Amino acid sequence: MNRRRALTTALAATGSLLLGACGSGTASTADAGAAPGGSAAKKINTSPDQHRIHVAKDPKSAALVPARIRARGTLHLGASTGSAPPLGFYATDDRTLIGVERDLATLVADTLGLKPQFEPLSWENLFVGLDSGKLDGVFSNVTVTEERKEKYDFATYRLDELGLEARKGSHWKVRGAADVAGKRIAVDSGTNQEKILVEWNEENEKAGRKPADIAYYKNPSDYYLALQSGRIDGYFGPNPTAAYHAATTGQTEIVGRFSGGGRLVQGKIAATTKKGNGLVDAYAAALQHVIDNGAYEKVLARWNLRSEAVRKSEINPRGLPRTAR
Repeated sequence: MNRRRALTTALAATGSLLLGACGSGTASTADAGAAPGGSAAKKINTSPDQHRIHVAKDPKSAALVPARIRARGTLHLGASTGSAPPLGFYATDDRTLIGVERDLATLVADTLGLKPQFEPLSWENLFVGLDSGKLDGVFSNVTVTEERKEKYDFATYRLDELGLEARKGSHWKVRGAADVAGKRIAVDSGTNQEKILVEWNEENEKAGRKPADIAYYKNPSDYYLALQSGRIDGYFGPNPTAAYHAATTGQTEIVGRFSGGGRLVQGKIAATTKKGNGLVDAYAAALQHVIDNGAYEKVLARWNLRSEAVRKSEINPRGLPRTAR
């Protein structure tokens, strides 16, 4: 099974996949930033020809780039090969990696006056590339953690959010433990969302409420088939992929959003670079520049992720604690 077919199988589980269904490589969607059940429609371009948003070089930001990289004129960036719309996934040609992470990295490179060179790598090899100095940075949905801060520098550009997805029209709102009592909810094992759900169950049991029934399935397609058939009430996963699935199928909705760090800390996604290599200030300045000039918001809106926008790019903020999974 090729990459595109595998992605289509996963997302088409509800039987109404619109991603890449048209010859133009566009999908008609509802805006995931709108209220659940909203009818706002937009097009998502999933073809290789992305018509990305570009910006002009900002001399102040560019001046922060180490001299050796300015002289080289290129920015070597790692791109995850995992198919996870809208973060990073293959276009309709099954060869071109597209998504919000690549769009934001391109904005940063533009701002710094550098040409981005993306190298597709597996998740673990992104960090190998940073450690070796082969990569100047990674824009790949990396969450700031206290443990990672020992080896890497971070410049934040999105909130790390989790989304609880339910069938559209469920009239279910989830704000905390009481709202999931007695529900059957699917999660991936060993994730922050599983940890949050377990904590909610402990809270419900102490309050005399019925705990949620936690369900585990092997593949995304299994989660969505179970959701569509009513075998589960909800799927608790990363907000970007959940919101994108809800938008592109029109059959589900996000009924609750939560920090990837739970109640302890607001999780944040950041540009990641090797600690002390001199690039983090340039990344933060470039990100702040595109936040201020509006290009950043346009990119997030394009991929239905306005709910994860930040107003300021922070350098090495408080990360998820070591006890968080």
